[in-house]
Amino acid sequence: MSATPSASAASAAPSKVVLVTGTSSGIGLAAAVAAAQAGWQVVATLRDPSRAGALRTAAAEAGVELDVRQLDVTDEASVATAIDGVLADHGRLDAVINNAGAGHLGTLENESVDEVRTVMEVNFFGVLHVSKAALPHLRATGGRLITVTSVGGVVGQPFNEAYCAAKFAVEGYMESLAPVAAALGVSVSVVEPGAVATEFVNNIGIDLQAEVDAAGPYAKPLQAYLERTTAQFLNGAQTPAEAAGAVLEALTADRPAFRLQTSDWARGFTGTKLTDLDGSAVLGLTAGWVG
Repeated sequence: MSATPSASAASAAPSKVVLVTGTSSGIGLAAAVAAAQAGWQVVATLRDPSRAGALRTAAAEAGVELDVRQLDVTDEASVATAIDGVLADHGRLDAVINNAGAGHLGTLENESVDEVRTVMEVNFFGVLHVSKAALPHLRATGGRLITVTSVGGVVGQPFNEAYCAAKFAVEGYMESLAPVAAALGVSVSVVEPGAVATEFVNNIGIDLQAEVDAAGPYAKPLQAYLERTTAQFLNGAQTPAEAAGAVLEALTADRPAFRLQTSDWARGFTGTKLTDLDGSAVLGLTAGWVG
């Protein structure tokens, strides 16, 4: 799906190049298309290229072309191959959007530590693999490193312990990296979506009722949490395109903020935590989700 540049295009200044991970659906797909519409050369990556159908359709409908490639964020060799390929074919890398991730539902007593490690591998170490490989090239272009986290990277949420731990880790890592990277000319930002109507929840890949049935003493609070969360997604979820607007802002603004939320709801929710010095406001809020 790569474009072949015309003679006039080849003589013009090259488009800036952005690599986006996790583009098979949702925010990643929408961000890849939006960046291409904004004039970027987009390298849209996904773990399984056979799932690129929706991405290709969305690009065609938007009248843009994407360079679609395979990249598994948990596989360092796959990451290195993708980054090397971008440099070989495009000659530069101006931005990375870390979007790939996986949902997870569970609580400590009912899951194995290995399951928690798997969540961290995808949602935290996957971000590190891509960012580490990209940073030398972002330094060369004065580029941008953007990571889609979650409001769950700020506010811990019931039955999302492992997922929130991974997103907390990403936020802490990037907040610590930001001034170091800035000293070398690289802008670092995180984007925090709230509820988004994507395939993300479906991609958790579990039978929710079976989880409740197997939850033992946790069945009642889990049922309450699922009812509350289902209502939130049905009544207040953003579209992926709406959420991708904040990603595009981080990509194109003259001086992007370090932390961007994707909606007024997300700003209010994360604000609860960021002004909650003793933790009582957050726990007072989330306790109502499970009983």
